[in-house]
Amino acid sequence: MAGLYIHIPFCRTRCIYCDFHSGTDMSVQDQYIDALCTELDMRIAELQGAPIYTLYIGGGTPSQLSAASLQRLFTHLSKYIDWQQCHEVTIECNPDDLSEQYIATLRTLPINRISMGIQSFDDNDLRFLCRRHSAQGAIDAIARCQSAGYDNISIDLIYGLPGQSLDAWRQNIDTALSLGIQHISAYALIYEEGTALMRLKEQGKVTECDEELSLAMYRELIERLERSGYRQYEISNFALPSREAAHNSSYWNDTPYLGLGAAAHSYDGATRRYNPADTRAYIHAIEQHKCCYEEEQLSETDRYNDMLLTRLRTRQGIDERTLSDKFAPRYIDYMQQMAAPHIACGNMERTDGYLRITRQGLFISDSIISDLFVVE
Repeated sequence: MAGLYIHIPFCRTRCIYCDFHSGTDMSVQDQYIDALCTELDMRIAELQGAPIYTLYIGGGTPSQLSAASLQRLFTHLSKYIDWQQCHEVTIECNPDDLSEQYIATLRTLPINRISMGIQSFDDNDLRFLCRRHSAQGAIDAIARCQSAGYDNISIDLIYGLPGQSLDAWRQNIDTALSLGIQHISAYALIYEEGTALMRLKEQGKVTECDEELSLAMYRELIERLERSGYRQYEISNFALPSREAAHNSSYWNDTPYLGLGAAAHSYDGATRRYNPADTRAYIHAIEQHKCCYEEEQLSETDRYNDMLLTRLRTRQGIDERTLSDKFAPRYIDYMQQMAAPHIACGNMERTDGYLRITRQGLFISDSIISDLFVVE
């Protein structure tokens, strides 16, 4: 079993907080689709025959692909994917792109999950973030997807925006809950280097949300979604029963995956590969039939730290038996030693052979995970 990720680096406009690789030059879209198909041909053997269980098309804004480009891409994917075995096929979309005609195109393809970047149901927030849709436009896009038969829809929300109040965040959550969607991902706003948002902060034009307010927003998110039947299965992800994101879960449970496209990453359990974050350079290399990734061989310490980082983000936690099977005793001893004070104060717990971060500890999860890392 394996996952396949495809990166689409095209956006109509750039959001002020985004540091993912993307650009607004659509002129190379046809060349890019050609390159993706060629790279798949060149690299499919890296999966060693494992059936592709999940496909995730992310970006950028994949819904900026034309209907013809999408159809051409899926025709080529069909050479390698048995759609009967591929459990989950997700595409990220901007609400503005989801016209009835575009959704009809999606329905002709094996896509069975829509991930919609909404970020807020407040028009003032959307203007600040440089999102190109309105709150009502997002609500209408969800309704069109549902009317077309999509019953596995995820939305992204951001909290902790400058000037955002707890009441405004509650309204965001309430609006999301009123829409009958199956999955919600919610993230605190991060000021990434090189983004327009960071420049505004450095110029003194925006002020970060107070940490206590941000934590209160996160607490409100957890409590409200839990009361509405959503299960928090990862620090930032909430789903109705059986609607967890299978592809993202594969990142957290050590499933190998192949990443195609500019800036895409791949992982096979021992090696990570990174394609260049340069769309034209990527296209040129693939046209020359050259794999253009950089490669990193992971040491035992790297793999141990990766497993802690990914598994402890989940509410299930880390299976200590699996850890013992995969790593030398010194890693297990170190983890138990460093976890002990967190267990004693209620921020971690050990039950049924799993070590996990508790609800109380979620609010300082980064610090807890960092404490358990081995540094060499």
